[in-house]
Amino acid sequence: MLKIVPDNSESNHCDDGAAGGSSLLDAIVRDGARQMLAAALQAEVAAYVDTAAGEVDDSGHRLVVRNGYHATREVTTAAGAVPVTAPRVNDKRTDEATGERKRFASAILPAWARKSPQMAEVLPLLYLHGLSSSDFAPALEQFLGSAAGLSPTTITRLTSQWQDEARAFNTRSLTGTDYVYVWVDGIHLKVRLSQDKICLLVMIGVRADGSKELIALDDGHRESAESWADLLRETKRRGMAAPVLAIGDGALGFWSALREVFPTTREQRCWFHKIANVLNALPKSAQPGAKKALAEIWQAEDREHAEAAAKVFADEYGAKWPKAVAKVTDDLDVLLEFYDYPAEHWVHLRTTNPIESTFATVRLRQRVTKGPGSRAAGIAMAFKLIESAQARWRAVNAPHLVALVRAGATFAKGRLVERPDDQTDHGPGDRRRAA
Repeated sequence: MLKIVPDNSESNHCDDGAAGGSSLLDAIVRDGARQMLAAALQAEVAAYVDTAAGEVDDSGHRLVVRNGYHATREVTTAAGAVPVTAPRVNDKRTDEATGERKRFASAILPAWARKSPQMAEVLPLLYLHGLSSSDFAPALEQFLGSAAGLSPTTITRLTSQWQDEARAFNTRSLTGTDYVYVWVDGIHLKVRLSQDKICLLVMIGVRADGSKELIALDDGHRESAESWADLLRETKRRGMAAPVLAIGDGALGFWSALREVFPTTREQRCWFHKIANVLNALPKSAQPGAKKALAEIWQAEDREHAEAAAKVFADEYGAKWPKAVAKVTDDLDVLLEFYDYPAEHWVHLRTTNPIESTFATVRLRQRVTKGPGSRAAGIAMAFKLIESAQARWRAVNAPHLVALVRAGATFAKGRLVERPDDQTDHGPGDRRRAA
């Protein structure tokens, strides 16, 4: 897959209010520290209770059971104060060596802990290393100074919980949720226990209010048309309406699937993927000039200027490298589709940057762990990381215009056109090209 440096104008993975030097790990902690810590503490207690499942008193009652929660307290972290409500355990067993009653003590969050300057680093690692019991010890060593803490059983329980959450997400109802724009792409993750890679099919949408939202994340097979068709049919069955515009890489099997399931949806090819494909078909000596010429097309002030720039590119490079030029000219209509929408949305619509920058987070953690241990764990990892990143996604520019796009409004040179009363109202699947 193509690696893309996020466009500064579309920095949907950065916290605008963050201080300089703030890392992506810190951002994840700010958004998900409480939920992650709560899940880890729940799993730790469940594992402790399970170890004594067979121990009962004379009446047959279990000696170790859950017993509500401790009072909520705040733990100060490098990312700020995190409220913690730790589960409580009632252990009626007696320690044979001391004769004292046994007590459960959390190795993740000791009873005395009120401040942890290193929690900003360890909580994202709980997210990540929780997929591999053999790799989890280094994360705890950063926090506690030892490898004590979550057992492999606890880690397995956490991973299973995240897998259940991912499955529930992919079966939720989409009725009444309107996605006007949709970005699609795939990410390949290496699975340690298999020779194959996971191909995650991802859809991120823009709702009518301009907000971005993860629509679907599923395991596919090499981004094939059949895999995409299965995913699209499933989203339609759960109530998803046809988007107005879909944005993705031209190499995806997605497009034939889209035409089958949502035939009214318009198509926009990702310019960053296209530029990479064109440059790969040119010698290195010609690439700098070609890159500038391509920028004249996709950064043009309107469709007319973009088409003129495309002709200049074809005239300059077509004689020597016709295959490279054909990659642009053959797809020009779907490369310039974004010009039929509000100018404020062009920066969002001409690339799959919103999905690529999110994938960068998943790829980074996948490389650190050398891959999850199973396909289900890989999907769970991606789901939880994207879920956390979603809290920082900004709405598209001029979000109030998204509803007008859904309503079938016409835009000329990026500006709303007032229609004559006798003009036919074209729907989103039959958008009129404005000169």
